[in-house]
Amino acid sequence: MVLLNFDPKKEIPDLSGRTILITGGTAGVGKGTVLELAAHNPAHILFTGRNAKAADQVIAQAPQGVKVTFVACDTANNTSVLSAAQEILKLTPDRLDVLACCAGIMAKPAGVSTDGYEVHFATNQLGHSLLIRKLLPLLEKTAALPGADVRIVMVTSVGWKGTPPGGIQFDKLQSDQNLFALGPWLRYGQSKLANMLYARELAARYPQITSFSIHPGVVKTALVTDLTLTQKMMVYLPNVGKMLTPEQGTYNLLWAITGPKDKIKTGGEICHDKTKPSEDPELQKHLWDWTEEQLAKYDA
Repeated sequence: MVLLNFDPKKEIPDLSGRTILITGGTAGVGKGTVLELAAHNPAHILFTGRNAKAADQVIAQAPQGVKVTFVACDTANNTSVLSAAQEILKLTPDRLDVLACCAGIMAKPAGVSTDGYEVHFATNQLGHSLLIRKLLPLLEKTAALPGADVRIVMVTSVGWKGTPPGGIQFDKLQSDQNLFALGPWLRYGQSKLANMLYARELAARYPQITSFSIHPGVVKTALVTDLTLTQKMMVYLPNVGKMLTPEQGTYNLLWAITGPKDKIKTGGEICHDKTKPSEDPELQKHLWDWTEEQLAKYDA
């Protein structure tokens, strides 16, 4: 379910004093979220992306006088993520109230990231895991402040329902995972399931931070419009009459960032069917342990 009765202009509270980071903020849902949040008096909005020219356009569209900062980051490249994390910590050393992980790709051909991981998993999950790892001390520091409401929001998708056997094929994540039929969608779904599981484990390990995942709906952004004709039909046909505009696609994320804390279940999924794969504690722990092993090399 998407919160189409949500009116962000009226329902988002004053964001005075709050510092918010949105990944993937140069286009689509991320861009719309940055611009709407900027209209509600935040202390600082930071957003990441790969396209500096697009970032300039976002900043130009933001209300004058609001502090909006772009940080270059490609979540498919761990060196880029590390550099971005360092820059973010310099820009906002004292507090970070919200980290919303919105950057992502969908249904791309088989391939590997710069670091040798399946490209959907690297972009949608592992890069965000590394960013979270580096920013957790600052998030924890903020959570200790009086009246703090710190959140980590993982943007997932109903695509999580389509995954390869086992949900996540850990033994193939360091390859292009060139599956046969529906390969692009299975690889995408695997990464989106990981988003949900990772948010659950974050919530369990860091209870002082509200961590959860959300599905923004099926939105007519470039993620869909840039697909091949056959892939577009796989999106449009099951969602006739349900496709959202880019503006509507921001509603769930905006509510997740700004809605009343007592209405949010930490570790949960907003607007999702809760079926077994997303609630598998063994798979959840396996994902966490695998991720910790992969990212330990970046602790130096």
